[in-house]
Amino acid sequence: MTALAEILKRQIRTTGPMSLAQYMSACLLHPEHGYYTTQDALGAAGDFTTAPEISQMFGEVIGLCVAQAWMDQGAPETFALVELGPGRGTLIADVMRATLQIPGFHTAAALHLVEASARMRDLQAAALPAHQPVWHDTVETLPEDMPVFAIANEFFDALPIRQFQRDHNGWREVMVGLSEAGRLQRGLSDPAPIDMLEHRLGDTAPGALVEVCAQGQTVIDAVAHRIAAQGGMAVVIDYGGWRSDGDTFQAVRAHRPVDPFEAPGHADLTAHVDFEALARSALRAKCAATQLTNQGVFLERLGITPRAQGLAKSLDPAALGAHVAAHRRLTHPDEMGSLFKVLGLYPGTASPPPGLDP
Repeated sequence: MTALAEILKRQIRTTGPMSLAQYMSACLLHPEHGYYTTQDALGAAGDFTTAPEISQMFGEVIGLCVAQAWMDQGAPETFALVELGPGRGTLIADVMRATLQIPGFHTAAALHLVEASARMRDLQAAALPAHQPVWHDTVETLPEDMPVFAIANEFFDALPIRQFQRDHNGWREVMVGLSEAGRLQRGLSDPAPIDMLEHRLGDTAPGALVEVCAQGQTVIDAVAHRIAAQGGMAVVIDYGGWRSDGDTFQAVRAHRPVDPFEAPGHADLTAHVDFEALARSALRAKCAATQLTNQGVFLERLGITPRAQGLAKSLDPAALGAHVAAHRRLTHPDEMGSLFKVLGLYPGTASPPPGLDP
């Protein structure tokens, strides 16, 4: 059992069971024992690999998507180029390299990174020595006086969720408590009506489970309000679907699923993104949202295959094999191509981001 597990057990004994969102927040962000504070999560030696780490092509075509959207909106002289949860900085570094030859883009771009971890900020600074990013703990401090062009790749899946199980007359919240043996485990609250789930009573039956990510909706609300007021766009890339349906809470360690309650603070905790909830938040902020699109389709529309073919010409046989495998992993329906989805946000008066349909 981990040091964080003992802390959480003491808290539960003192104040009672906690919500799954409280548990996730502690596991991921505890200042001493949290996963993002202590673990090297990315890459083959870590717990998971994100698309930018698989191939430079991912960040390059995303960069060209952002640049085209910027030009479609009249190439504003100043704009905030934002990444939410930049990881090691690989994606935004590839974006900056791919857009280097686009006239005026780098001069106009002010780089803003939303990253709460000091450890990750150091890695991002090392990846972006020439671009002088401004860091933010939350989206609330992003600029409000200029267009915002934002990228969020595998950001929303790590935000804390609450789970609710449908009861005959309401909902029972999934809570984290202690077993008789003193181990962390899930349990259920007493049934009660939940106003924010009133709209789900019609499409669920008793026993059904839905997930709610209030923090994700808050993030989208802040970004969407800026886009609606000042212009810009956002591209959200993550795994999930159009509407929450079932238990998707999971823990991963060393690229394998593990028990999320076995070693808190030592495994990555995520859940599938409810894109319908994000789109509804954007629309409430008077910002348009695109149709949800599979990652593979999105990347193909942006020209990832011609880019892959161009890069392949200079590769030796060993590197070529890895290159072809990376392209397949990013785009093929049996791999990330259909598991990951893309949602775009944009002003209602503008065109949707390239690669996405209104």
